[in-house]
Amino acid sequence: MSAVSVPKVPEYTATDYAKFALAGAMGCGLTHGAMTPIDVVKTRIQLDPQVYNKGMVGSFKQIIKTEGVGALLTGLGPTVLGYSMQGAFKFGGYEFFKKQFIGFLGYDTAKQYKNSIYIGSSALAEFFADIALCPLEATRIRLVSQPTFANGLIGGFSRIAKEEGIGSFYNGFTPILFKQIPYNIAKFLVFERAAEAIYTAIPTPKNQLSNGAQTAVNLGAGIIAGCAAAIVSQPADTLLSKVNKTKKAPGQSTIGLLGQLAKQLGFKGSFAGLPTRLVMVGTLTSLQFTIYGSLKKALNCPPGVEL
Repeated sequence: MSAVSVPKVPEYTATDYAKFALAGAMGCGLTHGAMTPIDVVKTRIQLDPQVYNKGMVGSFKQIIKTEGVGALLTGLGPTVLGYSMQGAFKFGGYEFFKKQFIGFLGYDTAKQYKNSIYIGSSALAEFFADIALCPLEATRIRLVSQPTFANGLIGGFSRIAKEEGIGSFYNGFTPILFKQIPYNIAKFLVFERAAEAIYTAIPTPKNQLSNGAQTAVNLGAGIIAGCAAAIVSQPADTLLSKVNKTKKAPGQSTIGLLGQLAKQLGFKGSFAGLPTRLVMVGTLTSLQFTIYGSLKKALNCPPGVEL
């Protein structure tokens, strides 16, 4: 009886990880930048649900009528820069930690616990990605919630640093972790399993599929993953919008402020803006995986490790 062959696990160099990071940066920066108008509407609905109470389309019209079309691009600078940095750590880190787990456990053991590998890799990657993202996300939310606060990325970042101190950029670090880590776990776990299910259902082997067919799989699995990630992370996303607008009372801790805001919001309030976010996250997640996969090929990256 012949032995069952174990797939060869590719060896990655520092250059390979840099390429993964570049592809991730471009995928996340481009998609989040393109979604800025939807993100502006979503944030406004979360922060002022009584004012913006006409749904996504109605809120779009309301912002354009009262502030002009340009208001929909508020926060574009910190969005593109922040999510480019996050994307580099998110995708590059995921490839790195996934490879380390598989190398440590061995391929056969890792295959038995692949869901745990996906969860652990995505959580660790997101932790470091959020350290890079948090200051720029705080700036974006301030610009969107207070349109007259400053003129663009540099002005907003500088004013917050000058008036509130560098530490204020990380007031939202706890909620951003509560938001982004479950989001990223759902994003990569559901994508990996959805893509696996789609490829299994297709009679043609994956390595014989055309680039167009593989792109279609990435889009489909990405939409499923994006919707799952949006639902899981929505309450923390609402809290993040609130905490970056609300100043702490004297002596109040960030955890104390989060508890206060969560109580004020309630269950229904914590899901404010979910339909808008489903559209935004479902779209950008599917595009991110598609762009990431295409750029990896264009950059001649080695194949990813499959379990």
